[in-house]
Amino acid sequence: MKKIALGLTAVALSLAATTSQAGQVEVLHWWTSGGEAAAIDVLKQEMKEQGDTWKDFAVAGGGGESAMTVLKSRAIAGNPPSAAQIKGPTIQEWGDLGFLENIDDVAKAGHWDKLLPPVVSKIMKYDGHYVAVPVNVHRVNWLWANPEVFRKAGASIPTTWDQFFVAADKIKKAGYIPLAHGGQAWQDATLFEAIALSEGTDFYKAAFVDLKDDALKGPKMVDALTKFKKMRQYVDPGFSGRDWNVATSMVINGKAAMQIMGDWAKGEFTAAGKRPGVDYVCLPAPGTSGQFTFNIDSLAMFKVSGKDTKKAQRDLARLVMEPKFQEVFNLKKGSIPVRLGMPRDKFDACADSSMDAFNAASATGDLVPSMAHGMAVNSMIQGAMFDVITNFFNSDSMTPEQAADKLARSVKAASM
Repeated sequence: MKKIALGLTAVALSLAATTSQAGQVEVLHWWTSGGEAAAIDVLKQEMKEQGDTWKDFAVAGGGGESAMTVLKSRAIAGNPPSAAQIKGPTIQEWGDLGFLENIDDVAKAGHWDKLLPPVVSKIMKYDGHYVAVPVNVHRVNWLWANPEVFRKAGASIPTTWDQFFVAADKIKKAGYIPLAHGGQAWQDATLFEAIALSEGTDFYKAAFVDLKDDALKGPKMVDALTKFKKMRQYVDPGFSGRDWNVATSMVINGKAAMQIMGDWAKGEFTAAGKRPGVDYVCLPAPGTSGQFTFNIDSLAMFKVSGKDTKKAQRDLARLVMEPKFQEVFNLKKGSIPVRLGMPRDKFDACADSSMDAFNAASATGDLVPSMAHGMAVNSMIQGAMFDVITNFFNSDSMTPEQAADKLARSVKAASM
C-alpha cells in the first residue's frame, strides 16, 4: 500500500524531539464537545494526581482534520506534542517517518497483550512495537432517536431502511426534521458508511478495506448511493457546516427525530441528563444489527527529550489503560472500554448492547473498521472517498451510477 505523504521533509525528521518542560505532557486532541470535554477531564485530573502537568492542546473539529493539520505543522517545526490523538493507518504513517516513541516497557508492565483484543493491539504497534495507547472502542453504526417525536408523528422507530423512509415521511409531515445531520465530509461519510454496511459485511470489506474495483462500482454500491441520496430530502436546509454535536442536540431537544452517528453522541445525551430507553433510544443503524463498525480512539506517543518529560509521557500511557480511567472515561464519552474483562455494572443499556455486539461481531467476522473514521484506509484514500461521497450528496445532477464509477476511479488514483 502506498504510504501517504504527510508533507514532512527529511529535515523535519531530525527535529522530532520536543522541548517540553520537565514533567509536562502536552496532548493534542479534538475532544472538545460537552461530553468529550467531561471525559478528557478525567485523564487530566489523574495526571495531576501523579504529579505531572497536563498541557492541553485541543483543536476543535469532530473529524480531526484541523487537528491533523496542526500536528503536521508542529512536526515540521520540530516541536510535536508529547502525545496526539491519532487513529488507524495514520499511526503507521507517523511510525514510518520516525516520529513515534517505543513504549513497550509500559505495555509489558501493564500486560497489554493480554488485556487488548488482537485487532486493537495490532493497530497500536509499529514494526511490532507499541507506539500508541488505545483509549476506547466506539461503535459507529448507531441510530439515535427521540421517542417523543416518533409518538407525536405516529411513526415507528425503524430497523430497516424501508421502514426508515416510511417513518421519515410521517415525521416530516408532522413538522419535525426526520434526520439531524451536519454537512461536513466526515459526517456525510459516516451516514453513507452505515447505509453501505447494510448491503452486507462481505461487500463492505471488499469496498472499504480491500478496495476492490468491482465492489466500488458494482450494483450494491449503486444501491447504497441511491439510498444515501434519498436521505437528502430528510435533512433541514441549514445542515451545511453543522457540527455533529449540534445535530445531536436537535434530537435531544426534540427538533429532530433521528441521527446516524457513532456512540460519542451518547456522551451528549448523558451530559444533558437524558436517560437511555426513556428520553432517547439507541439502536443499530437500519439493516446492521449484527454488524459493528469500530472506531478506536488512541494517543500516539511522540519522541520527546528530558527524563521528567519521558516519565510524564509514560504515566499518561499507563493511566489510559488502567481500569479506573477506562471505566470513568467511557461512562462519560459514550464508548466502551478497550480493556477486556471490565465490569459492566455501571454501564447503561446502550453500552451493554455495544459490548455484546462487539464480542459477537468479533466471533462472526462482522467486526469491521470504519472508513469514515480513519480505521480502514490511509488518509489519502479516505480523502478521495470523502470528496466523491459529499459531492454526490450535494449534487443535483450526478447519478448513483456516475458516483460509483467516480468513486472507483478516485480510489484507484489515490492508491497509486
